[in-house]
Amino acid sequence: MSVLTEIKKPVAAEMKEFESYFNKTLQTDVPFFKLILNTILRRKGKQMRPLLVFLTAKLNGTIKESSYVAATMIELLHTATLVHDDVVDEAIERRGLPSINSLWNSKIAVLVGDYLLAQGMLISVNKKSYDILGIVSDAVREIIKGELLQFHKTRKLNIREEDYFRIIKMKTASLISACTTCGASSVTDNEDVILKMKEFGENVGIAFQIKDDLLDYSGNGLTGKKEGNDIQEKKITLPLIHALRESGPVERRRIIRIIRRKKKGRKEISEVIDFVKRKNGIEYAESRMEEFSAKALATLEKYPESDTKAALKHFVEYSTSRKK
Repeated sequence: MSVLTEIKKPVAAEMKEFESYFNKTLQTDVPFFKLILNTILRRKGKQMRPLLVFLTAKLNGTIKESSYVAATMIELLHTATLVHDDVVDEAIERRGLPSINSLWNSKIAVLVGDYLLAQGMLISVNKKSYDILGIVSDAVREIIKGELLQFHKTRKLNIREEDYFRIIKMKTASLISACTTCGASSVTDNEDVILKMKEFGENVGIAFQIKDDLLDYSGNGLTGKKEGNDIQEKKITLPLIHALRESGPVERRRIIRIIRRKKKGRKEISEVIDFVKRKNGIEYAESRMEEFSAKALATLEKYPESDTKAALKHFVEYSTSRKK
């Protein structure tokens, strides 16, 4: 049994029902569009975000239709951002399969992403889930701001640690936080509980992204991207930030020059990876990841023991121990 299957147990019935609920949102009578949407449906990922919505909802109350609306909105938003990201990154693959923009073209991919976002907003309006619409809309805004900030900083290659945390808080943690906030908001009006779940999701999201950045140095071939892919794309993440901070001016300039090059060979990428490992960048990033993971787990400790609490703890641990 996979780790995620074990984590899903407390909400297995809800996750199964969600499949049908979500699929109904992607129905259309336009044959060409139907082909594209069916392609997206066949490539569903781990559905970690809807799972987080249902687990946090069950932790704080009784799952109801508003929980399904929240999970659907989050999954539509997440799918839209993936489609748009592939256009921005000019990616030809997504999870080992051709991306939407490579199967058709970037114009179509942008329109599909826009449709997914609009469909999410429409569902929330139709169901009068205005609080959830506000939470998700805020997440969309933060993701876009984070993308623009990262683009600006990547061009200048002047990302400091505080910049890095600001970017991942916007880009990754905002969506994870939206999951936990929406989950709680769908079952309770208690502002303290909702705020607590928002902070919980933010800490999980930051730890999750640091782990993603660490996987770029693992070389295990399971992440869906090559080792050193972030380096190739001039993304300066936490392990590299720490290593550059710990190096002398001559070495720092050499590493920055390598990263600045548009095309880098495996030898150059290996040099940067070895540099990061030699300067204990991996260990430093792992320590910061564990710091945020511990904050998330501390929030859960305030809840009474239950299968749902245990599953959420397992989710946090999985986020920082996964191999892909």
